[in-house]
Amino acid sequence: MSPETSFLLQAIAWPLVLLLAWLLADALYVRWQIPRVTSYVAVGVLAGGVHLPGVTNDITGLPFVATVALSLVLFELGYRINLRWFQANPWVLVAGVAESLLTFALVFWATGWLDDLRLHVRLAIASLAMASSPAGILRVVHELRSAGQVTERVMHLTAINCLLSVFALKVVMGSRTLRVSGDWSQAVFGSVHVLATSIAVGVVLGFVVPRLLKGRLSAAGDGATVVFALAVLLLSTAAYGLKLSPLLAALTFGIVARERRVHLTHNQRNFGTAGDLLGVFLFVYVASVMEWADVVSGLALGLVLVVVRTAAKVAVNVGTARISGITRRKGLMTGLALTPMSAFVVLLVGQSGLAGFDLAEQTLSAMAGMVLVLELLGPVVTQRALMAARETHVSQET
Repeated sequence: MSPETSFLLQAIAWPLVLLLAWLLADALYVRWQIPRVTSYVAVGVLAGGVHLPGVTNDITGLPFVATVALSLVLFELGYRINLRWFQANPWVLVAGVAESLLTFALVFWATGWLDDLRLHVRLAIASLAMASSPAGILRVVHELRSAGQVTERVMHLTAINCLLSVFALKVVMGSRTLRVSGDWSQAVFGSVHVLATSIAVGVVLGFVVPRLLKGRLSAAGDGATVVFALAVLLLSTAAYGLKLSPLLAALTFGIVARERRVHLTHNQRNFGTAGDLLGVFLFVYVASVMEWADVVSGLALGLVLVVVRTAAKVAVNVGTARISGITRRKGLMTGLALTPMSAFVVLLVGQSGLAGFDLAEQTLSAMAGMVLVLELLGPVVTQRALMAARETHVSQET
């Protein structure tokens, strides 16, 4: 193959793969109602597995683009969080924290029994297992135009899961730093500094951007969407440069911005066509970085961890259903809808590696089987759970 041909194949590989993913996802959704996210992941897995020229995670800038795409999703998730709901019904907050802690404990226990993993790898896997996938869940919610008790509860619990997952992983990283270097100040400052500064950056933008919008743009117009998207891009770039957590900062930004009373309409959610394109890229990219050898070797452990994680989320949500104001059936649907766990975890592990966590690659390899199963099947479970809860509003024509 000539150098010109090789360069051409590499140049057009990503556009072709994204186009294929979009067309396949649309066809399968219309015919069998398979969530589009699942199709995106399947195409990414195949493209990465056959080592398609140009489809590689070695290309400079791709991880940053994926981070921006996920940051937009996390901003939207934060924008849908109503902090006053936790005050009115604190049992939702209690359920989210209890479910996350139980998931951590059971996954940590399971990794100790089923595989010979290092302590900090087990702690990192347990921390990451607490998280649900905001990107996967929001995509399914948008497709189904879902709204209701279960949908809103899933949104709020997902935010709690993600926040606690980031906090727990930072603690694990600090503990690892202490064990390797023996420097208390470095271990504590590294974790506390990243968490506090990331939240502070999100809070500042959450106050500043809505103030600018109220004075210069119509909050109901497209201008608000563009400004928020640019603000998230600025936040992600600054977080990368300062070695902060862009995911935590974006989620905080969305939560604070909502409290400032600048509202996005339903049509503005998901950031329009640009958000759709970035969403396709996000899932294809995340799936393409998974190594087949790691998936195959860790599939048995992955399946056990999927069962343990799902059992923890379902048990807590069913157990707290009545006291938190819903039926046990809706509690079951809520727990099942939290099944997806994909892009957030993969990118969080990658960022922890850039921040100096020397066991990041080993952690992702150990949980590759679990991540792939939940990437492919998680959105389907969420879709069916929301349908069973009768909160979907997809028209017959759609």
